Amino acid sequence: MNQTRREMLRNSLGATAALTTASFLPGTEKSSIHAAANKPRIRIGVSTYSYWHFDKIKYPIEKVIENAARHGFDGVEILHRQMESEDRKYVNNLKRMAFSLGLDLFFLSIHQNFVSPEKLNRQKDIDHTKRCIDLAVQLGCPAIRLNSGRWGTIRSFQDMLDAGGKENPLPGYTDDDAFKWCIESINECLPHAEQAGVVMALENHWGLTTSVDGLLRIYHGVNNPWLRINLDTGNFVGDPYPQLERLAPHAFVVQAKTYYGGGVYYTRELDYTRIAKILRDAGFKGYVSLEMEGKASADEAVASSLKVLRDAFAK
Repeated sequence: MNQTRREMLRNSLGATAALTTASFLPGTEKSSIHAAANKPRIRIGVSTYSYWHFDKIKYPIEKVIENAARHGFDGVEILHRQMESEDRKYVNNLKRMAFSLGLDLFFLSIHQNFVSPEKLNRQKDIDHTKRCIDLAVQLGCPAIRLNSGRWGTIRSFQDMLDAGGKENPLPGYTDDDAFKWCIESINECLPHAEQAGVVMALENHWGLTTSVDGLLRIYHGVNNPWLRINLDTGNFVGDPYPQLERLAPHAFVVQAKTYYGGGVYYTRELDYTRIAKILRDAGFKGYVSLEMEGKASADEAVASSLKVLRDAFAK
């Protein structure tokens, strides 16, 4: 016998009520449906940096967007220095491509250096940061990556890494001066970020932020909701896990390093199942952005990296 629409609705509501009631009966376990609802899905994106490690020839961001859709990523992080231009037509085309392929452009990763005794030098990077905030708005990115910068007393980036990310200050100055300049510079950018609705995420990216204490000194010194932390899993000296635990409660975005084929600068053995648990326990719900920093073929290594991250964050 055919059911009337009213009967079908009544039966459907009854089945739903029965399922809900059974899930919370004393002595019974919650259903997998409710367990899944209480465990938010961590979205996984890929940084365009994964395909271009500052080589002479830039890997086109358009191709990264196409690759991201093909591999099944949720979004794309754009490395500002990898962009061909800031021309409106170019920028809008990137946004159109991503949207048409079902991808978020969730993060614009920029470079600046606030560690300079010269106010004019710092102002150039303040202005650069503000311009990139406007660029993020045009792209539809809700956040940008910030660096603190570094003294530059060790000229080679690789030599600086080999020294554990630490540099001596310029003669006549101290690290206290550098922290003051960095906090002041970020504070000058804050009204622009708030008005634009773009979060600035400060990364543990060597220089002043090599140590967790240094990063948190800036973060707490600014103490504003429009400054958060971009946690890079590979940018730690020593045991990363206690440091990850300290930063995880403040993380807004996480950059997840992998090193297939050996690292371009160094290689880290990272347990992403352990890292995923640290982040979940801290309540992290943001994007995890893959930064494949190995020498292996990017397309294959990116696909392998995505599987590692998907498996880790699904548990």
